[in-house]
Amino acid sequence: MSGGRSRRLARVWDDLRGRSGRRVIDLVRGQVAVAREGAVLACSAASGTTGQAAARARMAEVEHEGDAARAELVRALRRVLATPIDREDLFRLSRSIDDVLDQLRDFVREADLFGPADLTFATEPLGAVIDGLDQLDRALLKITGDPGSVTVAVLATRKSRSRVRQLHQARLTELFAGPLDMDTLRERELLSRLDAVGRRLGEAADALADAMLKRSH
Repeated sequence: MSGGRSRRLARVWDDLRGRSGRRVIDLVRGQVAVAREGAVLACSAASGTTGQAAARARMAEVEHEGDAARAELVRALRRVLATPIDREDLFRLSRSIDDVLDQLRDFVREADLFGPADLTFATEPLGAVIDGLDQLDRALLKITGDPGSVTVAVLATRKSRSRVRQLHQARLTELFAGPLDMDTLRERELLSRLDAVGRRLGEAADALADAMLKRSH
């Protein structure tokens, strides 16, 4: 039997036993883990634990890890015959997770370029992002073993996204109640970036929710 045919038969056998599906989900979870690392790094920079220049340099490495994780998932999807959720939704979910990391990268870069001296206003929204990514990971973990519980974890992810929006709006209200100066404008820009992180997180939750809805039909 040729090597190519043997590999194809091995992939079919793995698909039948569900191994390929679990591997695909593990690769998506790997993307979530990298995005979470980016969120933790951004939070560390906002709290002053990590210097802004150092955080920016490290974020470039994290972004590279995220690109590699996404590329590995794309390669795997080309090889497997069956996936636990629709391929289109997997691509959409993967892209949204990548967008979360991209927005976190931009936040760290902009904070280093023109951010105000005090970035502690960002720690609570970033904490909500971290919580949301944790809930998204829990949802992914349940797809193959307990699909009925995925919706609950997805709702928790959406709540984290809503929390980011609420914090964004509350802080803007405080800013606009004070004097309009350059620090106010800088903080407003960074708050908008954090809100964009939350939107991308919400899009990831929506992609997974849509995928599970299709699967149930």
